[in-house]
Amino acid sequence: MARMFHQPESNIYIVVIVGYKRLIDPDVYKTNLTETFLKHPRFSCLQVADEKSGGEVKWVKTNVDINQHVKVPMVDPYMASPDKFVEDYVANLSKTRMSMSLPMWDFHILNLKTSDAESTVVVRVHHSLADGTSLMALLLSCSDALPSFPAMKKKPISRGAGWFPIWFWKSWSVLLLMWNTLVDIWMCVATTYFLKDTQTPLKAPSSDVAFTPRRIVRRTFSLDDVKLVKTATHTTVNDVVLAMTQAGLSRYLNRKYGQAKSDGEARESCENNLPNNIRLTATLFINLRTSPGIYALEEMVKKNSKAEWGNKIGYVLYPFKIELKDNPLDYIRDAKAKIDRKKATLEAKFRLFLAKVFMRFYPTKLAKFPSTTMWFSNVAGPQEPISILGNQVAFIAPSIYGQPVALTIHVVSYVNKMSMVLSVDEDIIADPYQLCDDLEEALKLIKNCVIGQGVIDN
Repeated sequence: MARMFHQPESNIYIVVIVGYKRLIDPDVYKTNLTETFLKHPRFSCLQVADEKSGGEVKWVKTNVDINQHVKVPMVDPYMASPDKFVEDYVANLSKTRMSMSLPMWDFHILNLKTSDAESTVVVRVHHSLADGTSLMALLLSCSDALPSFPAMKKKPISRGAGWFPIWFWKSWSVLLLMWNTLVDIWMCVATTYFLKDTQTPLKAPSSDVAFTPRRIVRRTFSLDDVKLVKTATHTTVNDVVLAMTQAGLSRYLNRKYGQAKSDGEARESCENNLPNNIRLTATLFINLRTSPGIYALEEMVKKNSKAEWGNKIGYVLYPFKIELKDNPLDYIRDAKAKIDRKKATLEAKFRLFLAKVFMRFYPTKLAKFPSTTMWFSNVAGPQEPISILGNQVAFIAPSIYGQPVALTIHVVSYVNKMSMVLSVDEDIIADPYQLCDDLEEALKLIKNCVIGQGVIDN
């Protein structure tokens, strides 16, 4: 996967925007970085092509000058629009690429008060060093105390049934897993090479979009609202997030098609302007670690660590059904059915295996991501306030640039808030804040429906 993230159409950088509750002392911050990040070998290594091994990239240890990796631009603390300045700064950063002559990471300290932070640090890391889970785990391991995360619930095993029902259920589950995996393998090949999504206002016309700059915006929601819907509908936070995304995308596209029909003028949102049978697929990324969790820094930097550093990710194709529903809770039912189906498949592991095979034998022709409309990732964050590198955190907003799609959505929770971070190509999606509004309105509609109907039975 690290080599795949160096391919021209997927030369991807991770960007983590961290808001802090006070101004940052750059010298102290650099010292803390030296004592933490630089202890991990990936952050003090170059990626060098070994000609003797056919150009295979290897990690080579090097000396790191921290001043080459920590940028502290001069900013006007009294500027009129500090939030816009930070947003534009990240957008301009997405126009640049890193040289492989240095370890491929940097930190940008912006001592500027915004609407929700006293200062902001933009962390940029090339995706070949690690995936978002590894990077977030390393950042959080630098906190004063390891944070807690929502526990993963496992389905209880029934002890009262006899041996035959248990045997039958296990056999059926294995057969279903094999069948679903075969179907998903076929869809994997079809979507990558010839089965394309509908050309909507959200879809890039070609993979050349991987070379364009990105506008990264975010919208924050109440995690309690999401949990209210989750509890009432007997689903998961992930189900609710996917449901509100489907509803938000449907509202946004309905408005866009309505404007097209009326020569750019807004039409009533209740009027259905959507074409029939829109195919809109998301590449949904999955953490494949056998022992997910946050570990102490000493464990993170060990060789063969339990933390499983690197790009331990697979992905599945998630179809969003674009339509306006009379009952907003139908979006929840759709999301639950689809995600339950994706749990009964080895699609994510197969795609990781496929990436390894193609990168080994056919790196230029076949090693590429499927041609979908968007990418999507959802990560649970700390449940209590934390400090990173000696500074208390106000918010965390991960994203990426360099991807071959025009829209990427990252979802991350922090304490009692949930942020949806959008990375968009402005030439295709010129109004990302309108999309944020539609996602926010979608959650409100689903929540109000839950409150109006009471607790929903399965």
